[in-house]
Amino acid sequence: MPTLFRLLMTLAVIAGVVYGAMFALATFVQPNQGEMIVRIPPDKLNPKK
Repeated sequence: MPTLFRLLMTLAVIAGVVYGAMFALATFVQPNQGEMIVRIPPDKLNPKK
């Protein structure tokens, strides 16, 4: 039984580290906002059959 407990504790610690990293990224990293322009050729809008 100690092996199972050690496995579960290891998995819990790994999950906690991953959750903490995701929380830190979501909290401290701000995305860059900007305008994006993509030109689409007319051939792509109305393809010939």
